Amino acid sequence: MKMRAPAVPLITVDPYFSVWSMADRLNDDITRHWTGHPHRITGTVLVDDKEYCFMGKKDCLKMQQTNLDINALSSKYSFECPEVKLEVVFTTPLLLDDLKLMSRPVSYINAKIQSNDGKEHKAVVVINVNDELCQNFKYEFPTVYTDLSDQFGFACGRVGSKIQRVLNKCGDDLRINWGYLYLASNSPNAQLKNIVETNRYGTVCNNLELSVPVDTAENTSALFAVAYDDIKAIEYFKVQLDAYWKKDGETIEDVIKHALNEYDSIYSRCEKFAAELFEDAVNSGNEKYAELLSLAYRQSIAAHKLCADTDGKILFISKENFSNGCAATVDVTYPSIPLYLIYNPELVKGMLRPIFKYASSEIWYYDFAPHDAGTYPLVNGQVYSHGTCPDWQMPVEECGNMLICTAAVAVATNDVSFAKENWDLLEKWCNYLIENGVDPDNQLCTDDFAGHLAHNCNLSIKAIMGIASFAVLNRMDGNEDKYNELMQIAKSMAEKWIEMAANGDGTFRLAFDRPGTFSMKYNAVWDKIFGLNIFPKDTFKAELRAYIEKHSNRFGLLLDNRENYTKADWIVWCATLCDSKEDFTALTDKLWYAYDKSESRVPMTDWYSTVTAKQVGFQNRSVIGGLFIKLLNDKGICKVK
Repeated sequence: MKMRAPAVPLITVDPYFSVWSMADRLNDDITRHWTGHPHRITGTVLVDDKEYCFMGKKDCLKMQQTNLDINALSSKYSFECPEVKLEVVFTTPLLLDDLKLMSRPVSYINAKIQSNDGKEHKAVVVINVNDELCQNFKYEFPTVYTDLSDQFGFACGRVGSKIQRVLNKCGDDLRINWGYLYLASNSPNAQLKNIVETNRYGTVCNNLELSVPVDTAENTSALFAVAYDDIKAIEYFKVQLDAYWKKDGETIEDVIKHALNEYDSIYSRCEKFAAELFEDAVNSGNEKYAELLSLAYRQSIAAHKLCADTDGKILFISKENFSNGCAATVDVTYPSIPLYLIYNPELVKGMLRPIFKYASSEIWYYDFAPHDAGTYPLVNGQVYSHGTCPDWQMPVEECGNMLICTAAVAVATNDVSFAKENWDLLEKWCNYLIENGVDPDNQLCTDDFAGHLAHNCNLSIKAIMGIASFAVLNRMDGNEDKYNELMQIAKSMAEKWIEMAANGDGTFRLAFDRPGTFSMKYNAVWDKIFGLNIFPKDTFKAELRAYIEKHSNRFGLLLDNRENYTKADWIVWCATLCDSKEDFTALTDKLWYAYDKSESRVPMTDWYSTVTAKQVGFQNRSVIGGLFIKLLNDKGICKVK
């Protein structure tokens, strides 16, 4: 990867089990949870009588990092010292066509050593995992260590808080403080240690350390598995649910054993997928676009938790990372879905199910769609706008999102049955858009950080596309008359939109009552993806040219004329509206440069300054899956037949 990633994914399983390197070199800083809090994994190599640090911080010699390459599923580091060369590969096998594997709470560290001076060396690779990984902060509770090596049949240690209060809290800037952390290796010579620390108050913490000897003459490697059993994953309308990997009765012992025994075949599958993704993205854009997707892939998936509800149906619960911690947020699902429509549309259904369930309850009495279904990991009903307070709802936004997402799933799977299960709600939300969508009242949209806005032109497009989406669903259900009726309404609204939003030079306004303004019209991309031609061809030709030539700064296209910040996902959506690859990459290349140059060393932010490339807010969010929208369009997965 030529991009200097702002942060490098090391372990990416879910919003709690998430470890990153936020430095240029793996041994320049400690490893951290995506929130920035210390989640220290330290790696050293003992070569003859010398100790070298390659990961994290330790008071010893440092290996020199010589290379870093990142693909969709692995981060690969190269190091050297006078005696040996070291390659360390971090892999989390998030293969979306294999949900049992994808949901396994196991991530790999594989270290290979070869001689650098022509001599044979006896070396030992040592991985130390701090018990911070199972606490909200260090010394929050005493931790308890267990050696499971005899029970498991290979070296494996476990550590967890002495006080186990499962699913005891929810929020945004939080780490897990229940469940158990595991470190394992099936190397026959692996040595397990418990490293004890005590603070000034006498709180005892236990850190896991595994040492695996390797021989440069035999070209052996040291494989480690880092795993986490959260005991219960999600509280879903007052019922505590297991993670998906437990659905067939597997235990953490089972999945760690399988993970270690299957490493070679799993890693081969991961490499094959990563190469195919990169090639597809190059064909849709260029190498910079391919690198953006490679970096986004693990981040987006690991901002979710995969479970099954009490009926065995998939739930894929997102967490709004550093944007308030809401769970299953509709306007986070909406930008995320391109990635999942390509590789497993069932996961999109899993995102939508909590909203349909909540909207069907007596608590939700509005005739528009909810915003969210809780605060992660407690999915017990909307918390945004104090649940049902009218002041901060997103009525047009969320109705449009639910209709578009549901139609996209139906088209991608050529199956309308999921929509039929929720038909009454979808019909109600479509009617709401017909009555309220053409010129929206003063309200929030997904870009709520910009505040309330009346007569929002881009939001009106979403209403139009929401109505068109329900038309598509009616056609798939065999109701051609309803399809024609709704399509006529959508096209009539589009005609009014073009007239009301016009600036007079072929471009369109931020709001109908604000001439001379501009905003991204990213919602129009679904007209192109579905192939519906709601808006006449070339409607946005001048608009897109203005995006490239007038409304972009060094690091990207502005969100609108009010501020110099932008949204990464919406840049790629707007770029996908372009007809030529040259225009597409003119917009997306600047996004690549923003991540490459940003001083904000955090997992990909989607809200940043187009002038400085610095983060304004948000990081490690699932919405970065929206960068896959050009790939989705080019594959024709959601083209209405």
